[in-house]
Amino acid sequence: MSLSLQDDSRLVNIWTGHRMIQNLRILSLVAGLFLLAGCNKKESAESAKATNSSASSGNPITAPVDYLGAVAKAKQSADKTLSTVGLNQTIQLFYAQEGHYPRTLNELVKPGYLSKLPEPPLGTKFDYNPNTGQVKVVPQ
Repeated sequence: MSLSLQDDSRLVNIWTGHRMIQNLRILSLVAGLFLLAGCNKKESAESAKATNSSASSGNPITAPVDYLGAVAKAKQSADKTLSTVGLNQTIQLFYAQEGHYPRTLNELVKPGYLSKLPEPPLGTKFDYNPNTGQVKVVPQ
């Protein structure tokens, strides 16, 4: 059985067509993966913005300002926490020794408790509940 030149060209065309279809399948698979990866990045970026309401703008020019703003917020939060923790511990010590919570925070200013009341962070004040003995820092 001998094949003619025309038969050979048909086989080459069939083989080339098969190869092209296979390449198209691979190309569409890769394109689909890139699209999926791109969608995931967009979703994760959107969810990051949604979970972090004080997210930076992402602009490199405003990055130092964004950073300094975040540092200032963190410092303010730390100051609030430190102020309330120290006062709450002193109130608990007062309760353990006196058997009741102080009626005001000024009752804590005596030997064995505090030499003076700490200053609340700037722009805030202490909110003391004598029934529960809890101190909170609230805006002024």
